[in-house]
Amino acid sequence: MLTNMSRLPLNTLPAFRAVAELQNLRAAAERLHLTHSAISQQIRGLEEQLGFELFDRRGRRVVLNSAGEALLRSVQCALAQLDDGVQAAASVARGAGQRLRVSVLPSFAQRWLLPRMARWRERHPGLTLEIETSQQVADLQREGLHAALRSGKGPWPGVVSDPLFEDMHMPLIVLASPATARQLADSQPETLAGQPLLGDKELWRQWFAAAGLTVDVTPVATFNDAGLMLQAVEQGLGLALSRELLAADALCAGRLVKVSPISVDFEPADTYHLVYPPVLRDWPPLSALRQWIRDELERSRDSLTSCGPGRAASGETESKR
Repeated sequence: MLTNMSRLPLNTLPAFRAVAELQNLRAAAERLHLTHSAISQQIRGLEEQLGFELFDRRGRRVVLNSAGEALLRSVQCALAQLDDGVQAAASVARGAGQRLRVSVLPSFAQRWLLPRMARWRERHPGLTLEIETSQQVADLQREGLHAALRSGKGPWPGVVSDPLFEDMHMPLIVLASPATARQLADSQPETLAGQPLLGDKELWRQWFAAAGLTVDVTPVATFNDAGLMLQAVEQGLGLALSRELLAADALCAGRLVKVSPISVDFEPADTYHLVYPPVLRDWPPLSALRQWIRDELERSRDSLTSCGPGRAASGETESKR
């Protein structure tokens, strides 16, 4: 069995990845512009060098075995990092900028990140930010991503996790469209209980409990994306509970109105995090993203204060809680 990693035939790894992903020698050969026999010889040579088989042969098909699956995860990560390194080197060589691939929750991208992209371009005109949105926890290594913005308690295995809102108050507040808010001016929590409610039943139960009420909540619609829910509120379809920061732009623009001084706090650990592989901790593009996000969060906090997002439906500023 292989004990000296310097003897590992690295030139065979792209062939191994192609065969593993396609589970077909001929298709892998076409992808790499090699002959069928060349691919077969590379896989056979890799297995001989390692001292164990990576595939089960089933007629003309090749299927990864458990050892092959374990190796594939590392190979995909290593080759993705090499690809990024080559692309970064090529960009530097021709004087071009670099790229930074980031996975973001759709709601965060829509309601907070995209409206601020012009300032990102102004600050980093040579650094392309590639945004991929997903509700799922992205596998950074497998998907060739440099970083991700995640919501949850963390930490996540295999990545560095930087909390982004440690010193920010992020309550859940009740939001309505301007037209709905005018109808509910000076309304009490009991009145809100009779309105169409959007979103999570348990969060509404917590909000009414904070208001001193025990209410059997039945939302008229639930959403797997907070951005869609806020769009529904803007269209007058009901009331919703949302993070104040996520709704900050709509509050300042007057598209949404806060209709009650009562809020529900998130646990401090349940917040947004910027996560990335440890090897990229000091990578300049990632450092630039981390600092820009923090600066924009500070700007958001200032805008929430200056535009008066705490104004009730009546238009009068609420007293401080």
